[in-house]
Amino acid sequence: MTNDKNGSGAGKFALGALFGAAVGAIAGILTAPKSGKETREDLRRKADEAKDVATEKADQLKQQANDRIEDAKKVIKREKKELKKLADDESAQDD
Repeated sequence: MTNDKNGSGAGKFALGALFGAAVGAIAGILTAPKSGKETREDLRRKADEAKDVATEKADQLKQQANDRIEDAKKVIKREKKELKKLADDESAQDD
């Protein structure tokens, strides 16, 4: 359970850092002495970069979720076998 809290906090921090960087980049672009065309190109480029980072982060989170699901399935399968064994042992003792 501790890992869930730490992972969640790290994810929130990364998201906050990404958002802060995006806001800072936009503020810097908008206050820079450039033409409108150059500013739009800069904004488009920064938006593409942010999209790439967000997509990469989403892919990482999806992989982590899939890994945890697979781990949970293994634990459930192992516990199911153990419970079945215990039930079979209990039945054998009753006979």
